[in-house]
Amino acid sequence: MRTTLAAVTSRARVVVLAGPSGTGKSRLAARLAATHGWPVVRLDDFYRDADDPQLPALASGLTDWDDPRSWHADAAMAALGELVDTGRTLVPTYDIGLSRATGTRELTCPPGVPILAEGIFADEIVPALRSEGLLLRAYCVAYPRLVTFALRLGRDLREHRKPPAVLLRRGVMLWRREPEVVARAVAAGATRRRPTQVEAELTRDQPGMPSRA
Repeated sequence: MRTTLAAVTSRARVVVLAGPSGTGKSRLAARLAATHGWPVVRLDDFYRDADDPQLPALASGLTDWDDPRSWHADAAMAALGELVDTGRTLVPTYDIGLSRATGTRELTCPPGVPILAEGIFADEIVPALRSEGLLLRAYCVAYPRLVTFALRLGRDLREHRKPPAVLLRRGVMLWRREPEVVARAVAAGATRRRPTQVEAELTRDQPGMPSRA
């Protein structure tokens, strides 16, 4: 396995990629995985199923998929801990169009390799990761709001995630909420960066250095 980073010698191996929807967290994680062989835990795969009675709702009656209560944070934490400690774990395979998990897949990770955890709720588990001694770095991946709005809407329309009218309404809502999302991630200890900046820092820096989180 090829990597430009020195082996991680402690339990702190999780690099969190948080930030608003549409800022390229998944693409960034995929590039780092392809270049360095680091495993990726897609935290958005831990969303609740559409018929889960604990899903939060908007005033319109639609499910609020951007509320942190819409995902299983404890299950995500358990998976990350198991991956660090045993080198393997099972994670859900979630279909956004169907709004439900459709199966599971196994992730493996050799000792001493950083683990990428990315998703719109990633900042929610930064304090717990830090408390458990699992956190290596935490980033808030962000662009200017209008750039994020355009990128997100284009992605969601291409992938047919929801009907176009729903995507547009959601996009406007997320545009309004974005400053709060970024502030929440920074308050949790994440460093705000653009994707290219995150990639440059992770490629350059050594995991043994003090955490930026």
